[in-house]
Amino acid sequence: MIKVLFVCLGNICRSPMAEAIFRDLVKKEGLEGKISIDSAGTGNWHVGEPPHEGTRNILTKNQISFEGQKARQIKTNDLTQYDYIIGMDAENIGNMHKMAGQSETGMIARLLDFVPENEFEDVPDPYFTGNFQEVYDLVTAGCERLLIEIKNRESL
Repeated sequence: MIKVLFVCLGNICRSPMAEAIFRDLVKKEGLEGKISIDSAGTGNWHVGEPPHEGTRNILTKNQISFEGQKARQIKTNDLTQYDYIIGMDAENIGNMHKMAGQSETGMIARLLDFVPENEFEDVPDPYFTGNFQEVYDLVTAGCERLLIEIKNRESL
């Protein structure tokens, strides 16, 4: 089973959005028995909470399920348990590298690294910007390209 973890700051906006979108893409490809998906935050402010209302609204509008999602904080062992650890911005990536130290981890990458032609490097945090549509579009593009990458790397 290939394990993918999406990471943002509080695990209520960007990473649960990516988790839901990626799960939907994986299901549409018939790969749900081969790819496991989760999300977490580097901070602990929202542990146990459902996704942000803006995330829930944009996912509902696009008929993507977020059922059962609750915020959690990333743990050090997540970095060795997951094959692909996908951060939403450079700060998340830096925090994960600090957590990992010298430990061997899964691939740590920024989501928009998979969309090099995009003008953004980081997925903006809609908790602060309020622009959930922009974030949805960026996350969708990143998730589509990430799935292609995983399918190629893992021969799926």
